[in-house]
Amino acid sequence: MTTKPFGNGEAPYGPHVFAIDAEAETARIVKGLRQQLKDQRKRGLVLGLSGGIDSSVCLALAVRAVGEKNVCALYMPEADSDPESLELGQLVARTFGVEGIIEDIAEPLAAMGCYRRRDTFIRDVVPDYGAGWASKIVISDALQGGFSISYLVVADPSGNQTRHRLPLATYLGIVAASNMKQRTRKQFEYFHADRLNFAVLGTPNRLEYDQGFFVKNGDGAADVKPIAHLYKSEVYALANHLGVPEKIRKRPPTTDTYSLAQTQEEFYFSLPWDRMDLCLYGMNHGIPAGDIGQAAGLTVEEVERVFADIRSKRRATRYLHQPPLLIEPVAEIA
Repeated sequence: MTTKPFGNGEAPYGPHVFAIDAEAETARIVKGLRQQLKDQRKRGLVLGLSGGIDSSVCLALAVRAVGEKNVCALYMPEADSDPESLELGQLVARTFGVEGIIEDIAEPLAAMGCYRRRDTFIRDVVPDYGAGWASKIVISDALQGGFSISYLVVADPSGNQTRHRLPLATYLGIVAASNMKQRTRKQFEYFHADRLNFAVLGTPNRLEYDQGFFVKNGDGAADVKPIAHLYKSEVYALANHLGVPEKIRKRPPTTDTYSLAQTQEEFYFSLPWDRMDLCLYGMNHGIPAGDIGQAAGLTVEEVERVFADIRSKRRATRYLHQPPLLIEPVAEIA
């Protein structure tokens, strides 16, 4: 996909920079997927369907690339999943003629102690936390500047919510337990990939890939990642072109990981995806902060704080992109 220029008397910076030739981009991705499968000697694609926009677009692209009979779609709900995620995942599969498989991961997660371990860490700060309670992790607003601070939000059985500052060890413990969910889903994806001789398709968009919004060896593990170069605004353009159902296109992006409803921005990005796209694209292409701020509804100071947050996340998550590090290269397999 060619980079869209800005300047030279064009319209002010804004969402128009994400305008793409959706059919040409679809054809380019489909061609790339076919070549990648040929190189890996695989005959189809496996992916998890979350009911979100990214996995839905990836399913549509996979069907274009290899046909619906060579696509294996998995629904992997667990105890904290929103029931709507399964419903929307099944809707998109039906739309593109794919028969999905339900792999309920609640039982294996419970057997590994995912929920028990998480709740034990939560009780470090909320001793009464237990049955009937719900929780999520949120971060401080990047627009305020300073360090990003994570907080625990809990709701008691009556629905009363409280917010708690998290010690580092408690935060890491809750996240480590929660990451079992993504890694368990990937286990099932690779089981089906192995039995079918398919490749596993990862679904991150550019914003998620750039900012490290994935779990290493969890949703970050894949054989192909066909939309990692696309800003989320461009993913939505492809969704419209490919015929992804409107209910999915209008659903706000969520993590669907914690028992309390949680948006991606309150967990990780601080800003809604459309404004983050404008900031990330602007930063990547040297757009003046004032122009970005005008387009995104931010002050220059706020844009600079978002830039600092982007750079910080890139540094903190760079290891997620690295393969296992060797003491000495093995030249014969390089």
